[in-house]
Amino acid sequence: MAGFYTSEIRYTGSRLGFELQGLNGGCRTLAHVDIDSRYRVGRYGVDTLGFEEFLTILDLLNPNVELIVIDEIGKMELFSNRFRNLVRDALNADKQVLATIALKGNDFIREIKQRQDIHLLEVTHANRNRLLEAILDEL
Repeated sequence: MAGFYTSEIRYTGSRLGFELQGLNGGCRTLAHVDIDSRYRVGRYGVDTLGFEEFLTILDLLNPNVELIVIDEIGKMELFSNRFRNLVRDALNADKQVLATIALKGNDFIREIKQRQDIHLLEVTHANRNRLLEAILDEL
């Protein structure tokens, strides 16, 4: 298994940004209110160069990797062309991919959602505790 998930950076109850957590133990700040960047989502500056460096250590396409985890395919991550190419490569590889993707989005998000080899499950408050069962049913 290889990949990453995103978690909130919080301080005294306020969200200040988002941190990438690699399944290999690495971590990196993706976006933060204190990051000065031309890439912004709301009040968060996105560290696209740092994100791309983080992607290189994940080794997602290693032949020994059977499952690729990507959380998430969203607006902040899509500022990176390297990330877009990596997502396409992962989906075209002979590997299972478990990913979260924005509900709405740009052409890239629509392109991914329209693929014939994709199974979409919408996460809601009502079903979020039963997602593992739903995912396993899809396999």
